[in-house]
Amino acid sequence: MVTAVIPVLVSVIGGYLLGSVPVAVLVGRAHGLDPRDVGDRNPGFWNVMEQLGRKASVPVFAGDMLKGTAAGLVGLLVSGVETGRFGSVAGASVLPVYAAVGAAMAGHAWPVFAGRRGGRSILTFAGGFAVICPAAFALGLVLLLAGTLVFSFAWGARLSVFSLPVLQLFFAPVEQVAGTGALMCLIGLRFGQAALAGRRP
Repeated sequence: MVTAVIPVLVSVIGGYLLGSVPVAVLVGRAHGLDPRDVGDRNPGFWNVMEQLGRKASVPVFAGDMLKGTAAGLVGLLVSGVETGRFGSVAGASVLPVYAAVGAAMAGHAWPVFAGRRGGRSILTFAGGFAVICPAAFALGLVLLLAGTLVFSFAWGARLSVFSLPVLQLFFAPVEQVAGTGALMCLIGLRFGQAALAGRRP
């Protein structure tokens, strides 16, 4: 019993600490501003891009995604790297990986290293999903590109993110898809909190 709990605990602690790295705040301060005090006050990629431009926001995009990916890999490694069809997590790795990604999202939303004033965890979720179901993540990237070409990057991103649970159904059991939906509920919670705080939706 104890040996089964340890990978989950390591995943949660490691995921939360990784998620707590305030990439947008660090990048913003390097350019003389705190994204939590300007624009929509969301310390994430989109606000940094609006305030500082595309070039300055690239490290935020990459960093926030890598936090989720690194957390997912921690969960995978401490649980024996069990994967199934097309690399989707399986067996004993499912719970630790989901726990790690969820903890990273919580760390991004309420970072211990930045006064618990964090972002909405979308990119951290996407980076973690790349470990949860690599094949569905790859298809999501195709949708991102297509949506960007046809509409805009913003609409391509929405299409990509919201399609991930549907795409996952082709590669993983429905129980895991439900877990992905639970992770996405955290994103919805953060948008709700932002609305209550008077931020732009």
